[in-house]
Amino acid sequence: MASLFVDDRESGLFPALPRKDNTVLRQTGSKAARLHDLIARAEAGTMGYDAVQHGARIKPPKPPTDMSLQEIYDWITATPGQPHAIGRYQFIPATLRHSANRLDLPPETRFSPAVQDKLADLLLADAGFSKAKRGEIPPETFMLNLAKIWAGLPLPSGRSYYEGYAGNKATMDYEVYAQTVREILEG
Repeated sequence: MASLFVDDRESGLFPALPRKDNTVLRQTGSKAARLHDLIARAEAGTMGYDAVQHGARIKPPKPPTDMSLQEIYDWITATPGQPHAIGRYQFIPATLRHSANRLDLPPETRFSPAVQDKLADLLLADAGFSKAKRGEIPPETFMLNLAKIWAGLPLPSGRSYYEGYAGNKATMDYEVYAQTVREILEG
């Protein structure tokens, strides 16, 4: 995933998220929904489900949640050479196509919040969410797996797994990330 929602004084394209956990994350609800909130905080900031990577010079013709997957694919094809991360979880083109295919989503599927959440759930599963909930992998392994999917999530060093690639950097402190993931898994 691409996360360029960081302070542009430090090579990012959006204002930095707070370095302390003063953003309200859902304290109730499913573990997956709480992880969705954490990931969205790191990836899309306040733009939510209609986020488009700020570095995209040519934006989609309408809000992403009003577009079909095919319309998004067409926008990507028509605007080469720019970033195309899109939605609450900042799906990059290859990940979006691959994940939509795995879920057998037809091209006319609307990129709705529910569809974006389903796509995110698939990636959570790839990261080992079920194993982490059962205690079969340590939280640190799960957090590393998530950071390999979403560039806004930090490694223990505080840096993104994709630090510097296409302007990516972690958008939250590792301590906040680790504490929140542990609370979700234990909760």
